[in-house]
This record gives sequence, C-alpha cells and structure tokens, in this order.
Amino acid sequence: MRDDLASLRRLGSDLLGALRNVTPSVRIGFGSFVDKPVLPYASTVPWRLRNPCPGRGEPCAPPAAFRHVLPLTPDAGAFAAHVARQHVSANMDAPEGGFDAMLQVAVCQDRIGWRLGTRLLLVASDDTFHTAGDGKLGGIVAPSDTRCHLDASGVYTKSHLYDYPSVGHLAQVLSAANIQPIFAVTAPTLPVYQELSRLIPRSVVAELRDDSSNVVQLIADAYNSLSSTVELQHSPLPPGISITYESHCGDPPGTPPAPQLPRGFCTGVGVNQEVTFTVRVRAGACLGSPQRVVLRVLGFSEELSLELSTLCACPCAHRQPRTPLCHGGALDCGVCRCPAGRQGRRCECEGAAEAAGGCRPPNSTGPPCSGRGRCVCGACECPPGLSGTLCQCDSSACERHRGLPCGGPQRGECVCGRCRCRPGFGGRGCGCRLGGGGCLRGGRECGGHGRCICGTCLCQPGYVGPLCAHCPSCRPRCQRLRDCADCGAFGRGPLGGNCSRACGRISTRLLPPPPGPHAWCREKTQDG
Repeated sequence: MRDDLASLRRLGSDLLGALRNVTPSVRIGFGSFVDKPVLPYASTVPWRLRNPCPGRGEPCAPPAAFRHVLPLTPDAGAFAAHVARQHVSANMDAPEGGFDAMLQVAVCQDRIGWRLGTRLLLVASDDTFHTAGDGKLGGIVAPSDTRCHLDASGVYTKSHLYDYPSVGHLAQVLSAANIQPIFAVTAPTLPVYQELSRLIPRSVVAELRDDSSNVVQLIADAYNSLSSTVELQHSPLPPGISITYESHCGDPPGTPPAPQLPRGFCTGVGVNQEVTFTVRVRAGACLGSPQRVVLRVLGFSEELSLELSTLCACPCAHRQPRTPLCHGGALDCGVCRCPAGRQGRRCECEGAAEAAGGCRPPNSTGPPCSGRGRCVCGACECPPGLSGTLCQCDSSACERHRGLPCGGPQRGECVCGRCRCRPGFGGRGCGCRLGGGGCLRGGRECGGHGRCICGTCLCQPGYVGPLCAHCPSCRPRCQRLRDCADCGAFGRGPLGGNCSRACGRISTRLLPPPPGPHAWCREKTQDG
C-alpha cells in the first residue's frame, strides 16, 4: 500500500473539495489497520514487531489491528500532515484485520468525532479480510464485546483477546451507528467485497486503481449513489408478525402500484423529492404482551417506534335475540345482527343499503360512496382515513410536516384533503410557526448567525442549533486570540513581525496569575 499512501498524502484537499461540492459541512479523518499482532497473523519476534518489513530502505510501522490517527476535522492541512507522517506496515498472512478496525470505528464514536448526518467510512484495501472463527488460529475464541478499546495513542488494545466480528455482527453495528461503508479495493479482491456488500446494508464497492489515483472520484460517486437511495427497514420481528412495504417513489400517474416487499426501497431519488412508503403489519399469532418494532431509513438517525398488541380472544359471549335496541334484531357482543330486509347500526333502516339516493351525487349512476364506503340508510359509512358525505375526502392526502399530516393535532387538522391550521401556524403542512419571536437570541435574529424562515432559524454554514448558537467547527475565542496575545505581550509567535497591523483592534495587558481556581482559558503557543 506504499503507493496508495503516497497518493492519499496529496489528495487531502481534493477529497474535502469533492465532498463540499455536494454538502457544505464535511469533515475527514484517518486511521490504519493491519492485523492482530499475534501469531500466525504477524511475527512476534521483538525486532520484527518494531519494524515488520526490514530491508525496504524505510522504517515500517508496528502492526496493529487498528490505529486511530486523526479525528474527523474540516482541516485539509491537518489531514495531509498526519497522513504524511504515516508509514506502511506488514503482516504474515494474506487476509487483513479490517473487520476489527471497522467495528472500533463504529463503537468509538466520541474518539472518532462522528456527528449527526451522513457518515461515510472509506475502507481501502488490496486483500481479503479475516472474519469470525479465524481467531482460533491464534488461540482467540471470545467473541467481540462491541465496546471501544482504544488507548491514549489510538491503538486497539484488546485485539489479542477478542475474535474478529462476523459479517452479521459487523452489519448490525454499522447499521446501529448509521455508518455507510465504501469498500475501495483493488481488482483481484473486487468479487469478494461485492459479495460482502450484499450482506451489509447501505454499502457500495468500487475498484481502486493500483496507485489510488481515482479515490476522489470514487468517493464522490459513492456518496451520490448512497444519497440517492432511500431504504426503509425494520428491527427483528416478534414471532407471528410480518411486515410488507409498498414503495411510492414519485412515479408518474398511471404507473402500476409497486409490489409489496419485505423492505421499502427507492433509487434515483433527487434533491427535495418526496417518497412515501405504505407499511402493512400482519399478526398471525397472539402476542400475549405488547411488542416493540422500530422502523428506520438507513443512513438517518430518526426512528419510528411501533407498539404492537393483539386481541387474542373476544371478551364478550353475550347474545340477546330480538332486542328492541336493534329493532327486532339480535345484539351479539355489542353489535346488532339485523334480520333480512333491515340495515343500519341498530337495524333502523328498511330496504337495501343503496335504496336511498343520498350516497351518490345528483344525477350520478356511479358507485355509491365514491366506491370507498358502504351506503347504509341513505348515508355513507366511510372506512378509517376517509371522510365526507360521499367518502370523497382522504385525510392522508394532506401535506405533512415532520411526518405528521398538517403537523399533528397541535398545529392543524386535515379537512377533506386540505390542512386547516390552528392559530399561530401556517404554511405548507402547517409547518410554519408564525411570528419571529422564536428566532430571537440576545435581541438578534438567530444570534446573528442565520435567517428566520417560518419561525425557524436557517443557520449559516458551520452554525447549528435551534438559534444557531453553536459552531462545532469554529475555533474558540481563546484560540482565535492566542497569536495576538503572544505577539502583543511578548513580541513573538507567527504574528510577531506584523503584530500592530494584524492585531490593531486588540489591546493586550499582562496580569499576574490569579490565586486558586480560576476560569481563565489557556492556550499553548507555537513557542511553547
């Protein structure tokens, strides 16, 4: 991988630039893996552990199952500097310990620096991988405990105690962390990783050139492929429960309905394109106690939790024949069973259900109740989700806000396919909170770092939060003023020769150190 490492040293800025073309907020990090530093995967001779590839004219890094080098950062220069200090390494057998590395990247989220949003993991390799069971060759049989085991220098320290994860275990951990892997591998190993990708949701495989020169375009293409695919899946189901999905991917009118599948799947989804899924849950057995099933779109942190319960037996066995409540019909467990020639909830109507004309528009010969409900006593009885005198109104046709029709009952209600917003709300799907008071921070709109649109702050790049009050990628105030303090007080540092011009608006005053605990910030200068 020496030539691949040399290419990565040059491509730090290009990588960030390519990703910034598709998303303004992007960070990049770096880590390396070889294999477990035990026999028979790597030589345990002390001098070979220090330099596993002698005679190559340059030092090699000690083998490690995983070494975390650089947390996620928007600084391309820091990426290039850290990669430039890396050296290749070596192990004894052909397969590598990539599964160990991927699992640690997924479970050590604070150390890696993952944020909410799209999480991509680029795995570059020129060989195959070890999987669960291979650890027996080194006397390692304990399965992974799915915990973070990185020491202060970022090295995975428990690889000699835990076996490699299985494909299923790795897929579960990556999915739970919303991490989408991109396998960039050389041509000889491409078929193996293509089979692996079929078992890991939301993963893609691409061929890596021998010198990694195509890695920038590879990542951009993989990101576009992943971001244009929407996949809805569910957690493991209780016994007797089945789920099917009907995907509505924005097809033109007249397109035949999508088949019902065990997952929801749409490809080629464009920016701001809405896709919907009809989910049907069927119980084939009595659950006994309520069960929880989670629905989630792969690659997103939001989830929808369903609590399922079944009516395992009819709680009523009481029957009253010829009761006046049912106008001569039988009352069976609270429901009227009407004799022949009568209709209605209480058998109050005579004649056939369609005898009266109130179930059709005037001068119409079409099906009663728009073909959607039952005509009982000259009035339409509509199924759940439909309303109106002729069942002509579909409540699911209303625009949604945050997944709820008309933003939910607190914001509005769906009336015959259109949103009727409650006071204080408006806009599409009642998604706008009227008035700008909810955007004020310190008397300034969105804290001066965004615009108030529909009662919600649209933050400038880098700023996050409901009032744009946080900037995870911004340097703290103490760090921003460090160099000016250094040159103003001591005449040194990177601004030492240009302090009056660069720091003309900043005054510097030396103070004695305060006794005891204090809240002053501290920064290490370049001169120490």
